[in-house]
Amino acid sequence: MSSPARFSLPPRLTRRGRENLNGYLLSGPSLLAVVVVVVLPFLAVVVFAFAEIRLIDIPRLSLSNIDWTLDNFARAMQSGAFWGALWTTVSYATFTTIGSIGAGLAVALAMRRPFRGRGIARAALLVPYVLPVIAAATIWRTMLNTQYGVVNVFGVEVLGWERPIGFLSTTTMDIAGAPIPVALSTVIAFEIWKTAPLAFLFITARLQSIPGDIEEAAKIDGANSRQILGRIIMPQLRAVVLLVILLRFIWSFQSFADIYLLTRGGGGTEMMAIKVYTELITRADIGSAAAYGVLMSAILTVLLIAYVALSRRKEES
Repeated sequence: MSSPARFSLPPRLTRRGRENLNGYLLSGPSLLAVVVVVVLPFLAVVVFAFAEIRLIDIPRLSLSNIDWTLDNFARAMQSGAFWGALWTTVSYATFTTIGSIGAGLAVALAMRRPFRGRGIARAALLVPYVLPVIAAATIWRTMLNTQYGVVNVFGVEVLGWERPIGFLSTTTMDIAGAPIPVALSTVIAFEIWKTAPLAFLFITARLQSIPGDIEEAAKIDGANSRQILGRIIMPQLRAVVLLVILLRFIWSFQSFADIYLLTRGGGGTEMMAIKVYTELITRADIGSAAAYGVLMSAILTVLLIAYVALSRRKEES
């Protein structure tokens, strides 16, 4: 006669197992949101990049009737507009990164020592960053208007300009025999003014964590202000400055709202993000717009991998 079947309870979870389970349960909703909001749309963009599809095809779109092709990438790589937009984007991202971090570093160092009104001055410096981009762009467009803008009025009536300058529409202007990209320089100046406070915040936070005993010891040993800055303060800021450089370049590389609100991509300011918008909205070509977006992501991924590899090499050394 067979013995009755025995049912055993599952073993109790260990403390580490319970902690892992709680961690999975708590992070599950966030991971689900990331998958739905970020991963799935990105995968859809990658799929569209390899397909001949336009906005008019969306209502009857299915995986069975998609025309797969590499022509979107081929047209982009063979187009002068792509390389022009890429060069403009790289130039814009490079100069805005250098300018914003340089300005933020200079101001952070200048305000490092306490003085009367420092808190008010720091708060005033944050105004451009917290100001909504549409409000900031409207202010600049008004100031730079060719008919009633205060900059052109001052330039014509006080500085003696022959005529108002279209800061947001003029592609190039010869100044001292050199062609200067006027509209591009204007949007770069706007981005530096708008984002330098962020670099200022990062650098100021790091400066406040540097022990004052190190500087006092250096002064006792006879180090001057320049030596303290170059050999003590700047090495302490290297990590945070590199991080801000990476973040600022990525954000500038994919910048859209600031440029579109100022110039609509005219005057030689058609960036990669503007090109994606043009391909999608103006030409109604989803495949081409997705290909431009995938190429942008590939470029930024290479930069991110290079940064991670450099950081690991420095940690190992």
